[in-house]
Amino acid sequence: MGYVGLPTAAMIANRGYQVIGVDVDPIVVAAITRGETPLVEPDLDKLVRNAVSSGNLKAAFKPEPADVFIISVPTPFKNGNIPDLSYIETAVKTLAPVLSIGNLIIIESTSPVGTTEKIRDWLSKFRPDLSMPGKTAHQDVYIAHSPERVLPGRVLLELVENDRVIGGITPICAQKVASFFQQFVNGTCHVTDAQTAEFVKLAENAYRDTNIAFANELSLLCEELNINVWNMLELANRHPRVNILKPGPGVGGHCIAVDPWFLVASAPNLTPLIQAARSVNNQKPKTVI
Repeated sequence: MGYVGLPTAAMIANRGYQVIGVDVDPIVVAAITRGETPLVEPDLDKLVRNAVSSGNLKAAFKPEPADVFIISVPTPFKNGNIPDLSYIETAVKTLAPVLSIGNLIIIESTSPVGTTEKIRDWLSKFRPDLSMPGKTAHQDVYIAHSPERVLPGRVLLELVENDRVIGGITPICAQKVASFFQQFVNGTCHVTDAQTAEFVKLAENAYRDTNIAFANELSLLCEELNINVWNMLELANRHPRVNILKPGPGVGGHCIAVDPWFLVASAPNLTPLIQAARSVNNQKPKTVI
């Protein structure tokens, strides 16, 4: 129940749904049970308190039978910038025993391309009694990827107002998940296939990382050539088709420094620009301190 999972659970619970938030941390479970939030996010404390007091939100250590399962767990990388899917695999293994026919499984965790199909394959192994999408003409459950695209400090607003990209393993998977989100999302739900949805989130953050790296590299050049970078940017951005970002000490946040590596891991030989951007931004703090 992190910075995406808890706000999502609280928002849905405040719309009248019965929601169970699962976490392995006793401190988190205890806090939510008391109607408190362990996170700092505007208005989240009131939303959690209302959801718990209404009886629509409770916290638990294990999943229980439900109609919809939303997986929102960390996806860090291991040594060598290799994606670590162990948290997702553990979540899938934990929820598999309580799955039933007609369930929706939604993956919100930012994931390397192909992860949603891996989840389908893991579920097929854990629950051979259920027909999985894309394996046979008939399917008992519906699996889709819909990456979170929220900014800390604006999570509650953006969960509702942002557009959603929903990639199903099959078209009916995407349609059913879109129908679910449309009950509380004001933004447009764009349906596609699972791999495209996975790629979209990674491309968005690689794009931002690359643009930041360009600005940071220009700042290094300006320093070397004794040019005022702020004056240069002000003048360069007067061009009607130029909008160079402001340089800084690199990148921060939960996603931008991690997600580009998921694309690199998929095809190291085809991603020299993405890798160069990561190198520039990783080295930038050394020029600031």
